[in-house]
Amino acid sequence: MELSSLRIFKTVAEEGGVTQAAARLNRVQSNVSARLTQLEESLGVSLFHRSGRRMLITEDGARLLAYTERLLQLADEAQEAMRGDRQPSGQLRIGAMETTAAARLPLVLGQFHRQYPQVDLVLDTGPTDYLLHSVLNHRLDVALVAGPVERPELAQLPVFDEELVLLTDILHGPVKVPADVAKRTLLGFRSGCSYRRRLERWFAEGGVSPARIAEFGTFEAIIGCVAAGMGVAMMPKEVLKQRELAKSVRVHALPAEIAQVQTMLVWRRDIAQHAARDAFAAALATPNERV
Repeated sequence: MELSSLRIFKTVAEEGGVTQAAARLNRVQSNVSARLTQLEESLGVSLFHRSGRRMLITEDGARLLAYTERLLQLADEAQEAMRGDRQPSGQLRIGAMETTAAARLPLVLGQFHRQYPQVDLVLDTGPTDYLLHSVLNHRLDVALVAGPVERPELAQLPVFDEELVLLTDILHGPVKVPADVAKRTLLGFRSGCSYRRRLERWFAEGGVSPARIAEFGTFEAIIGCVAAGMGVAMMPKEVLKQRELAKSVRVHALPAEIAQVQTMLVWRRDIAQHAARDAFAAALATPNERV
């Protein structure tokens, strides 16, 4: 199996079709289809179910994809090791919680790009559980997630201290305890969001339950619906400050054990050589030491 064929296979699996994969790889569709067919013939298995233009990965394909990600990561690591002291280059796949990407990363990414123009930055956002899974499965090189992170396979670096606050509509009264917002709808990101788990825990410790949970894909949508009186939400204070959104909602302080959270940069411990990753970690570094 050639690494180039495996890269094509991986891209088709990620994009869900030959057309999208060819565009991403800057190849003609016929070449992508031919290389994929050759790979299937050499292995003697079907890697995808063809459904019109959609490519649905088979069980054999999913098994190969896991090995492919590991093989490609090892190949990239070998290239990094051979570069020695050369400037960081190549692709750096960064994951971040959406609020972190909005409030913390723009300046960091801008400065990093100016310092290391040969690094191609790819940013993916999602909840903490999704990001951890993506790093562990070689889909991301690094990720910014909410701590604590209890995964021995991952190295981690504390980079930001966040204060989480409770948001209600502007006309809502003071909130001191969960009972003050009992039976309100909880607005948050999809399952796997650590901030959402903290808010659910605060409700549970107060002996109350939200009326229901509504899931959103963006923090702007969450804040807009809070402002409209749909429910309550938890959000890093820094997001409200930078986007000047606090005037549209009422902000309530939370107990320190709920409100205080560290954002951690995480990556796989077993990938020793990655110049772009190490440069990005250095750009984010605080006086804290790696743990």
